[in-house]
This record gives sequence, structure tokens and C-alpha cells, in this order.
Amino acid sequence: MNLNLKDKVIIVTGGAKGIGAGITKSLAAEGAIPVVVGRDANDNDAIIKEVGAGFGITAELTHPEACENAVKATVEKFGRIDGLVNNAGVNDGIGLEKGNYEAFVASLHKNVVHYYLMAHHALPELIKSKGAIVNIGSKVAETGQGNTSAYAASNGGRNALTREWAVELLKYGIRVNAVIVAECYTPLYEKWIKTLPNPEEKLRSITDKIPLGKRMTTAEEIADMVVFLLSERSSHTTGQLVYVDGGYTHLDRSL
Repeated sequence: MNLNLKDKVIIVTGGAKGIGAGITKSLAAEGAIPVVVGRDANDNDAIIKEVGAGFGITAELTHPEACENAVKATVEKFGRIDGLVNNAGVNDGIGLEKGNYEAFVASLHKNVVHYYLMAHHALPELIKSKGAIVNIGSKVAETGQGNTSAYAASNGGRNALTREWAVELLKYGIRVNAVIVAECYTPLYEKWIKTLPNPEEKLRSITDKIPLGKRMTTAEEIADMVVFLLSERSSHTTGQLVYVDGGYTHLDRSL
């Protein structure tokens, strides 16, 4: 299927690793121009070299001015923005008992504030191109996890912003959707699982609860849905939270 994304300029925050890298690869495979925004220049350069297309921008997105500068750099380089994927973030374990005000607010900046800022600064160009926004979210907003209040709040905010922006931007023909992730095996996930006492046993217990195939979702499967939602092939889809999770969030796990 031709998604008509050739030469479309798409910003992907956190596009050098994990799910973000999967999105960058899928975009490049469709002929789009991925603009990878992340804090590590070497990682950005490596993924751009791997896919043979795109542009890297080094930015610490917890700094508001960095979000604005990343958008400006994209426009200066390409003269347009056709889509935005808000993906960067981290489940940093700032809980109710073991957190504090400073850590909670810092986590919001890591996980949801830059979603707003990137969309805000990219909006004038997205209006011109009638582009699309895809926000990456987590099941934690719906299921809870324990000991991660800030991340859960951020993901609830991502979901709410998806629906709010879909309404606000109807008049411009800009579509806004979210892809919600449950259990996706990324390098960061692997790093976390290895910190546990019995990592292989824990991993088995998780995958056994995933209804479809008893396996983790891949970064490629997340990426393919993101790319579809960015494309004209999803031209009448907006305000949706799309769960690419093998049924983990909503199906009865006794299955």
C-alpha cells in the first residue's frame, strides 16, 4: 500500500531509540523525511545513517526553548512540517510515597509538557500543510501500575490532549490521534527487566498475560500504526486512542 508519504517532513521526538527508532525506520521506508529530535547527537546521527534519510536535531526537550528551537531548525532546513510524532518520555517511577513535588514536576516535563510545546510551535506549519499529529501513550493511564504517579498522570494528559487537539484543530483539517503501548520489548524494557530478581521468569509471566500470541508487541508494529495514522490512508480518523497491544489492556486476561 502506498501511503503517499514520500518527501513528507515528519518530526519524531525520541526517534533514535526503541519505539522511536522503529517509527523513524518505517517513515524512511515509506520515503518520508524523518526529523529525529533527541538529546544524544550520536544516537540521532546513527539512526539517520542506518535508514539513509532524514535529519537529526540535538535537543533536551525538558527545556522549553529547546522545543521551539527544534521546530525552527526543521523549518529552516526543509521549509515545512507535514507531521509530528510526540514519542519521547520515560517511566521514571515517581510515585506517591517515594516522590516529591520537584521530582513530580520534573517528570511531567519529561513526559507531557514537551508534547504540548512541540505541537504548539509546530502548529503554524501543520496548518499550512494540513498535517497530522500522533502522540505515543501508555496503558498506564488506564490500568495504573503502582509507584509511577507522574508517568501515569502524564499519559492521562497525553490522552486528553489528543482528544482536545482533535477538536481544536478540526477547523484546519489537522488530524490528531494516539497510539497506546502496553508491553513492547525495547532496549529500555530489557534494561528494566534485567534489574529484577528473576528476569526470565518475570518476562514469561508478563507475556503469558498478553492475549494475542502470548508475546510482546514489537516496535515495528507500533511504528506501522503510527505511519498509517500520519498518512492520507487514515484521512477520516481523528481523536482516536489506538491500542496496539495484542489485546493486553482491554481483553480478559483469563483468556
